[in-house]
Amino acid sequence: MATVGLKCPECGSLDIVDDEHYSQPQLVCADCGAVVSEGLLTTTRSEETQGTDVRYSNSTEVDKKPCRNLINGIHRVRALCRILRLTFLMEETAETHFKQAYEHPNFIRVSLQKKEVLAGCCVLATCRQHSWPIAMGTICCLLEANPRLIGVVYQEMLKTLKIEAPPTSIINLLETHCQAYKLSPQHVHEELSESSKDLTKRAAVLLELAADAWLVTGRQPIPILTASIFLAWQSLKPTQTRLKYTLARFCQMAKVTKSSIAPKRVTELKEVLCKLGQELPWLRGDEVTPQTVIQMVDDILNHRLTLLRRALSSHEEALASESVLPPSLEDSLPGSHTNTTCLEGAVSSQTPGQTPKEPFVGEPDTGSVQQQGDVDLTYTVVMEGLPHTGPGTDSQHSQPSVPNSGKRSLFEPPSVRYAKIRRVQVPMVEVTGDEEISDSEIDSYIRTPQEIRDYVEAKEALASSDDEF
Repeated sequence: MATVGLKCPECGSLDIVDDEHYSQPQLVCADCGAVVSEGLLTTTRSEETQGTDVRYSNSTEVDKKPCRNLINGIHRVRALCRILRLTFLMEETAETHFKQAYEHPNFIRVSLQKKEVLAGCCVLATCRQHSWPIAMGTICCLLEANPRLIGVVYQEMLKTLKIEAPPTSIINLLETHCQAYKLSPQHVHEELSESSKDLTKRAAVLLELAADAWLVTGRQPIPILTASIFLAWQSLKPTQTRLKYTLARFCQMAKVTKSSIAPKRVTELKEVLCKLGQELPWLRGDEVTPQTVIQMVDDILNHRLTLLRRALSSHEEALASESVLPPSLEDSLPGSHTNTTCLEGAVSSQTPGQTPKEPFVGEPDTGSVQQQGDVDLTYTVVMEGLPHTGPGTDSQHSQPSVPNSGKRSLFEPPSVRYAKIRRVQVPMVEVTGDEEISDSEIDSYIRTPQEIRDYVEAKEALASSDDEF
């Protein structure tokens, strides 16, 4: 039977007939015998109901199902989002990030441990995108994974997906972190209990002080948060019972995990408080120790800005006193009389009641922040050994520098205080064989008379033993 509407692609004939070849019908040109189209063996269910023909390859095609690790990873992402109480939109965003990262070539042939950590990294990136106060240490505790591994996978994921996730401020993390401490009267004794609101308020001021003293920059947030909350809890009611508590015992009582770095942050924060506590005028020169500074935290925080200025001024005066030259050396230096005259004129220009150190203000520094501005914790000490120009000096010759001169800081950043020891590369010695041999090396190869006698005796002993056997 001829088919209307078809044309042979070979000869252009319109005489196309059906030719059943076994169970597969074909459309064949009656003039040249070319096969115009092949028949179809079977159909899918949906197309059988509609009465349309499909190819055999399409009828047996199976949709690709997600692998087991991908399904487990999605379940892990959903579980983390529900534990952290994220919104539905954030949960969908985290799932999308995980699917994109899991199917990326950079994460296909990686270990199963990295794929499990990838779920937590996607949740962390989503929280930072939506300004949700979640730290990386929280994800580490939930996944029970190594923080270094999470950091490596997190950075690689951000580069792979090209995601911008700004880090969360440590002040925003404080309130969420304080709620994890079980210090209410329902959990601990009334003498040891403390409200979360008061604890957060005092710890926030301690964190600001730690930031001014370079204790927060480049550091992990969880240890400094734990240290500030511990000192805030002790300083709110500095009784003997609270002062006897160590950080480990406090974390055990509050039912939180103690970080291994937190004791170092407690020690550093106490050192800063001791430096400021030394400037309290009513102490009258009494020594402030880490054991007694907790009782002064309230006064130190109330007058924080003033104490910072006084501490910097005292430190600068101490460095200046160390850099003063002996009288014999001062007389020998050129221009010493001119400098002395200038200094005397500067001192005489001050009023009789004026002192070089800023007087202590008895009221808190709550309203003086805008007028005085931020406290600069670094300052520059003028070097007395710099060249001077004047009527009795020569500008071309420089005077010798004195010790302890230059830029000094009372509170140093961690990178300056704990500088990394750089590895010294040992030069590789290339041996070509053309090097000259020293006489001592030649002598070491020549046998001494004693070695020759020992060698002869050993050789004779071996020869006699062979003869016996």
